[in-house]
This record gives sequence, structure tokens and C-alpha cells, in this order.
Amino acid sequence: MNNTDFDVIIVGGSSAGLSAGLALGRALRRVLILDSGQPCNGQTPHSHNFFTQDGSTPQQILATAKAQLARYPTLTLRHELATYAQKTDTGFVVTTKSGQVYQAQKLIAATGIKDLLPTIDGFAACWGISVIHCPYCHGYEFRQQPTGILANGDTGFEAAKLISNWTPTLTLFTNGPSTLSPEQTQSLQKHQIAIDERTVAHLDQRKGYLDRVIFTNRSSVDLKALYARLPFVQHSDIPAQLGCDLTEQGYIATDVWQKTSVAGLFACGDNSTFMRSVANAVYSGSMAGGSVNMELINQTF
Repeated sequence: MNNTDFDVIIVGGSSAGLSAGLALGRALRRVLILDSGQPCNGQTPHSHNFFTQDGSTPQQILATAKAQLARYPTLTLRHELATYAQKTDTGFVVTTKSGQVYQAQKLIAATGIKDLLPTIDGFAACWGISVIHCPYCHGYEFRQQPTGILANGDTGFEAAKLISNWTPTLTLFTNGPSTLSPEQTQSLQKHQIAIDERTVAHLDQRKGYLDRVIFTNRSSVDLKALYARLPFVQHSDIPAQLGCDLTEQGYIATDVWQKTSVAGLFACGDNSTFMRSVANAVYSGSMAGGSVNMELINQTF
């Protein structure tokens, strides 16, 4: 092997990718982790609901992981953006933005997803701080506070049911005419969950912390947290380049071993599940690493 040949290349060096790397490093595999340094939770002030790391910042968690991975001599972490991948007879070839070319027998995509933020002034500044996606990750910090949900229809109804566990002061902002069914509307009203059909103009915030929602008619509602269920796309083009099957929701389709529809290609983390949390990313990364190692072992028997 030369310095561009590896057993496994992992594209993405956040929670899922580093977890996969740890499993493979401990399995004595020669592994390259390529990371662009843009984790999807980079703006989030604290990470929660992750055993032993509750309340740590995402940066602290990743720094600890990288320090621990540095102990394994067969692991290489490089700050490069992987832009292209091709399947070959012996595995995969990956090309980076800088033009560097690497090859490996197996490939793990830990590439995450890209949220498609609405064009609401102040939304991007609050995303991951007080405009949030998961009550298990962030709900405790906003418990009992005036809280909103930016959604409509079935998505809004199901989110309202879930979020009501954390606060009695809850409003579903449909951002236009409600598409709730009469039964759903009645159920929310029964549980004192308000439905607001005004169109949102912008979010009044300070350093990402929400103060109020301002509507197009210039009225407003004081609010401390806003949950949003956003559309997304795959963060990297590499799975599509390799012909990966996607689910109806847009995630990379994998089996229980994190195998994709492309032989030798595995996926883990947010790109392949709606369970969007650090804890789940670490789990799926560890599963992918172990599965890849077992596949490599089986190739020799």
C-alpha cells in the first residue's frame, strides 16, 4: 500500500464518522477519515441526551473524540472536502476538492443532511439555539416556557402532541391557512394548544435566542422556543454519484448493518435516519464500523 491506499475511507468526521473510525481503528484497519469541518450542529450551544456528555458543547465532544482516535496509529484524519467518488473493481476511489485522490476497499458515508431553512429573517440565526428540531435534545432547557411549533397538517398535529409534554404554553403556527383536519383541530383545542394561522414575517432574537415572532400584519407573540420540521437534502453528492437508493423521505436506505444498496458502501448518522441525535449517530457509526470490518474478514475466508 502507498499513502493514498486504505482499507476504509470514511467521508465525514463528525459523531457518526468518528465513531465508525474508532471501531475500525480498534480492529487494526487502515482508515482515512475525510472531514470538511462543517458539522450540522456546529451552531448548537450544548448537546444533550447523550450519556456521559449531557450539556457538553458539540465542539467539546468532537475534540475529545479526535484526541482519543489519535491514539490509534492506523487512523488518519484529514481536513479535506470529498467531492467525488467512483466504484472500481477493487473498491472505491475518492477525490477531494483539492484534487487529492484516495482509494480503499470499503467506503462509509457519514455525510449528514442539509436543512433547507425558510426565508424568514432571524430564522437562520436561531437555528439550533432557540429554533430547534428535537425535544429530547433541547426541550428540557425550554420546559414550561412559551413555545411554538412552525408546521401544519399532520406534521404539525403530531409535533404538537409530542411537544405538549414539555410545556403547557404551546402554539402551533401554521404560517398561513391551517390544513389540520376538523378532528385534529378539536383535539388540539381540547388540550389547550393554540392554533395561529398568521403569516410569519421574521423572528425577533438576540444572538440566536428568540424573543418574539413578528407577523406580516405587524402583530407579534412572545416566544422562547420554536420547533420546526424542515425539509432537507443530502449534504453530500457522493451517495447519489454512486447510485445509492433513498427512502421516500430522502434518507439513504440502509439495512440493520448500515449497508446501502451499493455493495461495499455503508452509511451512518443523520443521512440515513430520522433519529437525529448525537447518541444515535454514535450508535450507527459504531455499527457501520463493525459491519465493515466483518465484511473485510469474510472476504478472506
